[in-house]
Amino acid sequence: MTQRVAIICGGRSSEHEISCTSAGGVLGAIDRTLYDPVVIGITKKGKWVLVPEGYELSIHNGVLPEVPEDGKPVSVSPEGFAVDGKSLGIEIVFPVLHGPYGEDGTIQGLLEIADIPFVGSGVLASAVAMDKSFAKPIFAAHGIKVAEGLVVRKSEWSSNKVSISAQVATLGFPVFVKPARGGSSRGTTKVKSADQLAAAVEEAHRFDPKAMIENAVIGREIECAVLEIHGKPEASIVGQIEIDPKFEFYDFEAKYLDGATSITLPAPISEEIAAQIQSKAVEAFISLGCSGLARVDFFLTPNGEVIINELNTMPGFTATSVFPKMWAASGVNYSQVITHLLVSALTRNNGVLGN
Repeated sequence: MTQRVAIICGGRSSEHEISCTSAGGVLGAIDRTLYDPVVIGITKKGKWVLVPEGYELSIHNGVLPEVPEDGKPVSVSPEGFAVDGKSLGIEIVFPVLHGPYGEDGTIQGLLEIADIPFVGSGVLASAVAMDKSFAKPIFAAHGIKVAEGLVVRKSEWSSNKVSISAQVATLGFPVFVKPARGGSSRGTTKVKSADQLAAAVEEAHRFDPKAMIENAVIGREIECAVLEIHGKPEASIVGQIEIDPKFEFYDFEAKYLDGATSITLPAPISEEIAAQIQSKAVEAFISLGCSGLARVDFFLTPNGEVIINELNTMPGFTATSVFPKMWAASGVNYSQVITHLLVSALTRNNGVLGN
């Protein structure tokens, strides 16, 4: 007998479209002998709708998918999900929502109140991982090296530009300016000189009133995927992100639209450093209290120093996304990854009395 799974996608964040492609990936690979999937979309305006079967949820001719505004409304309550007053009979939720209003603990709280099992981390871990300014001190406290930087709130920037700019100068240029609670590199700018700083901070503040400024770490971009298997977090082999030199860094276009990036699996690094990165990825996962899955991004400097960049509790999830690719290279295919996640969702409680 199959279990009914709601794949929830879209949302009000700037990563709406990427979430839709992730949902399309899960929908196409989920084991239909075990699960009966239904797609619930959240429009950019925040309306919950039933996404019709066959609806395009992939990037087509460079056009990103969106949740249709005219979909049949879905009601959401502590009793679960319903359409026209009739329960959808959802037994498990796979929330492939990226960014605010989804990956940040908000939908996790709703699902915990409704007592519906769901894939991924609970409220606290989701919220902390989403806000890099909170995650970084936790990583540092667990002995995982982080980049130097500072937090700049929109209210402070408007009245203290000179003093903040002076602080940034002590980091040395180039620096990266990014939203503290953003994703997919949206709102992120590489700043090479002081005269570029103001525009970069204002761009980050378009996405989040809290921005982070960090010194640019010179080194390779290395990633590791963590997946809970039989209740234990396991690390995949590590991969190295390769970016077309025409891009300054791993930005949104390089990630999703241009086809200018690839991942080398396994990363061309020593076994000793690879094992160190795998260990730090699992440690980062545990330190934030994560569940289910995470993609942990690192920098590897020329002198062999490993610096964590961030941890994503709901990374991009198409078949060509980095997370499934790393697990495929580790011997766990895309469909099996999805099954592991759905099984783990049923074997734990993410609430305050759970993990």
